[in-house]
Formats: sequence, C-alpha cells, structure tokens
Amino acid sequence: MDAARTHIEGASQAERGEPIPLSALQHAVYCLRQAALIHLERMWAENRFTAEGDILHMAADRPGKRRVRGVRRVSSLPVASTRLGLAGVADMVEFVKTEDGREIPLPVEYKRGKPKAHRADEVQLCAQGLCLEEMFTVPVPEGALFYGETRRRVGVAFEAELRDLTEQTAAELRAVFASRQTPPPTPQKSRCRACSLAELCRPVAVRRSAAAWTRRALAEMLAAEADAPPELP
Repeated sequence: MDAARTHIEGASQAERGEPIPLSALQHAVYCLRQAALIHLERMWAENRFTAEGDILHMAADRPGKRRVRGVRRVSSLPVASTRLGLAGVADMVEFVKTEDGREIPLPVEYKRGKPKAHRADEVQLCAQGLCLEEMFTVPVPEGALFYGETRRRVGVAFEAELRDLTEQTAAELRAVFASRQTPPPTPQKSRCRACSLAELCRPVAVRRSAAAWTRRALAEMLAAEADAPPELP
C-alpha cells in the first residue's frame, strides 16, 4: 500500500498503540529514521519517485474481484496480523487452487521503478504473506512484486531468512513507537539522496550535531575528572 496515502493514519495508529501500517516496514528496512518521521512525527514530502508511485497505485488499488485463467484475483484486500501487530491493504491477492481444491492466497505488490539492492519491497510483501497466513490459516510460500519500469513481475519466496527479517523489522518499529524516539539517520548515506524527506530529515546536520554532542560530553567528562579531588588512601 502506498505510503503517501497512509502516513497520517499510521501516525495516529502508532500513538494509540494500534497495528503498525504495512508500508512502515518498507520504510524501516530502508531507513528506520524515515519510518519514524513518517509514521511517528507525521512528516511527508513528495518527490518524483513518490508521485510515480501514486500514479501506479491509482489503478492497482481499485477494489474488486475478477478471475484470470482460473485464478481469482482480489484487489485492495485489507490484511492484518494480530500476532505481529500489523495491518494494511494488499494491492492484489491471487487465490490459486491446489490439487486438493484449497485456495492459497499469494500477495502481489505494485512498485514504481525496478528491483532494488535492498530488501525493503520484499519485507513489505512478506509481511502481507504473514498476514494472509494468519487470516486464512494456510501456508503462503511466496508472492510477487510488479515493477512499473520493467513491466515485469519478480517472484519472491518467503524463505526463513526473509520471514525473520520481516518479524525483526516489525519488532524494531514497535520499539520505536513505544519509545516515541526518532532514531538517527541511516549510516548508508547514499540512501539519503533518493529520500523525499531529505530536507525535513537533515541527516547531515543530525550526524554533525550528534558527533559534536559526543565531543562536548567527552570533554566535559575529562574536565570533571581533572578537577576532581584526589581519592583518600
């Protein structure tokens, strides 16, 4: 689900201790500070990348059902996990019939651009899969990401490593929301250049001020030790 439409809702949910929006997991994998700025501090800014994402989701997020080559497709399906404290809307879920007649829900998430080096998109998709497993009490082994630039699907297997990363990210977000403390910027500075919140976040200033505070604190500690009276024998 697109973050531009859910950041205000996500902030109010975080304040009330309600489920974390699925889109927040994607932000948290990319930069935990970005997730906190959007979903805790209610900050948002548009850039070309977010605008392109909005356009792509305009068609994908129309609620509805249809059947394509025997596969039942449901658009804009609300999903949630009580165990993980997550909730959101899956762009599309395909219900594929197995040999024994059961239907397995497979989430499909629409993204602008192309596949990325980090796993933010995969974590958001896996979170949808975990929600579907809990809702339908069936294993959800995989899903797919559809990228607008390549116009192709990329299959994503929900293997143990990805599931662990998804659950860890959800736990980190819960801790951030509970503490109400916005984390420092990501150490991967290259990610800041493509972030629509760069001007609001001011990551360089935050890093410099944190380093300056550390130097001042260390200097004050050393000065206090130098001025302290000698210990009695």
